[in-house]
Amino acid sequence: MQPQDTDVQYSRWNNSSHDEVSMNTSAAEASGCNRIYTKLCTGKIGIAVKVIGGNILFWTVFIIGYVTGYYVHKCK
Repeated sequence: MQPQDTDVQYSRWNNSSHDEVSMNTSAAEASGCNRIYTKLCTGKIGIAVKVIGGNILFWTVFIIGYVTGYYVHKCK
């Protein structure tokens, strides 16, 4: 078996109570997520996304409540 290339480094100090493990994450993944978050959650687009999301949530809860109330209070 050949060793795999990883970005995990382990260093141990002389004192056994101080172990350090450091992992390097991919910069492309982090920057991609940060770009999407920055674009959709901040500024004017972020406000629009939050308003649209709030309206969708409101109407979803309203319709579920209306249908549930209709069947619960339906005259027999």
